[in-house]
Amino acid sequence: MLPVARKPIVQYVAEELSANGLSQILFVTGRGKNSIENHFDLDPELNRMLERTRKEDLLAELDFEQMGAQYYYTRQREQKGLGDAILCGENFAGEQPFAVALGDSILGLNANSKTLAKMVALFEERGASAVVAVEEVPREETMHYGVIDPTDMDGDIMRVVRMVEKPKPEEAPSNYAIAARYVFSPIIFDMIKGVKPDKKGEIQLTDAIQRLCEEGKRVLAVKIPAGEKRYDIGNFPSYFETFVEFALADPQYGAEFRERLKQMLK
Repeated sequence: MLPVARKPIVQYVAEELSANGLSQILFVTGRGKNSIENHFDLDPELNRMLERTRKEDLLAELDFEQMGAQYYYTRQREQKGLGDAILCGENFAGEQPFAVALGDSILGLNANSKTLAKMVALFEERGASAVVAVEEVPREETMHYGVIDPTDMDGDIMRVVRMVEKPKPEEAPSNYAIAARYVFSPIIFDMIKGVKPDKKGEIQLTDAIQRLCEEGKRVLAVKIPAGEKRYDIGNFPSYFETFVEFALADPQYGAEFRERLKQMLK
């Protein structure tokens, strides 16, 4: 729920999913996350108040209520890693393929990204078991990410033969890091159930994807286009940078903020 310019991060993610054709969205939350449910509830009284006071700019921020998406919620009772969090959605997904979007990353300025729609199309066209989004990172930063070992590269599409969780730079198979968006066949649930917890007691999703690779399943990766920068909100420096970039791009207040920022930096 951290704000980035006008909206909380989770709203950007939900708007991205809707714009890419996903109409049913499950939030996997934890203890103390009720504010997410409250945020996406309809609030007719608030709408009427904003209309009455002619605060059209604030009213526009509630456009997500008109997206037509259906929102569902479940809880991860223990913090046992991303793999376990995805397992919490097994009953929701059933036998259908599904997408995963991590809530600490925004794709594209103001979430203007079509990468997920491309991933879904590729998943269906190639009969894949999984499609992951990737981005190039400096090799010295591979220790912070899940990294793929790619082959059969065709432009921004590649096949994944191996996955490594947070490898040392000298041991990384590439500098293509997983970038917070996935499309999966339901088979991933069986793979997750076979993963042993790491030293922290967490179920790593990269280990489950690695099992897909080892069993010869088709795992593909799509490189995020240069115009769709991934904004990682998982650390303070990146969060501060993201907030400033989004604020500078604001059509109403961006120009004024830019001038104030120049004065502050003198």
